[in-house]
Amino acid sequence: MLRVAVIGSGPSGVYTAQALVGQEAVPDVEVYVLDRLPCPYGLVRYGVAPDHEKIKSLQHNLRTVLEHPRVHFLGNVDVGADGLGPRELRRVFHAVVYCVGAATDRHLGIPGEDLPGSHSATGFVSWYSAHPDAADGRFPLAARSAVVIGVGNVAVDVARILARGADELASTDVPQAALGALAESRIEDVWMVGRRGPSQAKFTTKELRELGTLPGADVVVRPGELALDPAYGDSTGLPAVNRRNLEVLRNWAGKTREAGEAGGKEGAEVAEGMGGGGGAEDAPGVAREARRRIHLRFFLRPVEVLGDPESGVRAVRFERTVPDGLGGVTGTGRYEEIPAQLVLRSVGYKGTPQPGLPFDATTGTVPHAEGRVLRDGVPSPGEYVAGWIKRGPTGVIGTNRPCAKQTAAALLADAEVLAREPLPDDPLAVLRQAGQHPVPWPGWLRIEAAEAALGRELGRTTVKIADWPGLLVAAADGNGDMERDGNGDRD
Repeated sequence: MLRVAVIGSGPSGVYTAQALVGQEAVPDVEVYVLDRLPCPYGLVRYGVAPDHEKIKSLQHNLRTVLEHPRVHFLGNVDVGADGLGPRELRRVFHAVVYCVGAATDRHLGIPGEDLPGSHSATGFVSWYSAHPDAADGRFPLAARSAVVIGVGNVAVDVARILARGADELASTDVPQAALGALAESRIEDVWMVGRRGPSQAKFTTKELRELGTLPGADVVVRPGELALDPAYGDSTGLPAVNRRNLEVLRNWAGKTREAGEAGGKEGAEVAEGMGGGGGAEDAPGVAREARRRIHLRFFLRPVEVLGDPESGVRAVRFERTVPDGLGGVTGTGRYEEIPAQLVLRSVGYKGTPQPGLPFDATTGTVPHAEGRVLRDGVPSPGEYVAGWIKRGPTGVIGTNRPCAKQTAAALLADAEVLAREPLPDDPLAVLRQAGQHPVPWPGWLRIEAAEAALGRELGRTTVKIADWPGLLVAAADGNGDMERDGNGDRD
């Protein structure tokens, strides 16, 4: 039997496990899926917005793989901790596949980025998704204005959550503390800002359109900023998704122009993108009836977060940019400030070094050849990568499937040599000796049951448990035991 450890239980890890146990060329492959968290599914559980039930339903497909008789889920296992690095893992498993994703966010590198009230969008997502590391998150939702820097799907998600009414989120699994904080939010204006034009934005059309369906919120788009984009007049050369995005934005811009003109000369100038700084009062007549407004702004590059360490953020200063003719933008030397008391930076993820593994700091990935980890340019026996730590934070959830299959194919091609190595009989015993306290599949099922019970108690649907102690207590059985066989009764 070939025994493989997959580190990470998100889509890339589960797809890797599926590829390994779903083939017949190498029989009897046994996979242990290890995760630092006591819960499986990675970013599907902790990165997909709570109001995106269809995407979250992917958990059912991942669950089927994790319930396979030759797949063992073990949560609460901290790979990389003392006594559990790559060398120790290779003594327990014939092969180890690292599917650890891109664990942190990119920084803007501008003054004031670390002021109170300035946060990463990933931290905000983790908070409303009940990630136990973010249980104590403090976001100034008493703010009147919030700026989201970035125009990708994560930026759209956080802008939507800020603008959506808490009553609409009560039917989701958002943790109770986050729901309460969002219910008390006083935010009226949400600004989503990109340094380039709308034709280069990274959001998908489905995500974009959702912003226009939120009850009690209007979308404001300045026609003058769309007109700056070279593709605005003729978008025939764009990919289909970018063409559809422009169509949606044109429609919103037309409504903004009409509302601005109804507000008189000042409102019309702002609607055309000719006005000065932002703020809730920047466009008389523009969507004034709605309690909340979502402003989509383009060709603005952040240069400084303004404020002080005592009172926190008060505004973001941007430089107006224009297309440089080469697919990028260049600064114009003209600036404007958008008032804000909350700033969420959504400019991408990046991988972090993994203890004991080589790492390319430029790409944020582990060097590899078709998934085989390279040490000094040479494949390292029994070490593999898949997902974002392999290729960088690109693609959608489904992109992980072919990536995982490629890595699994490389591992299976090496199986004959790898399987010759003798291994200890009980990997669980070795993990315990290393100071770990694994939460196997039955422990996860107890967490699920506890979250369903919490939802019933609160008069809601399932409600996520958002803190480490709560998760570990729920995972333990009546005797406090979390370390039974990883397959429970499924054997």
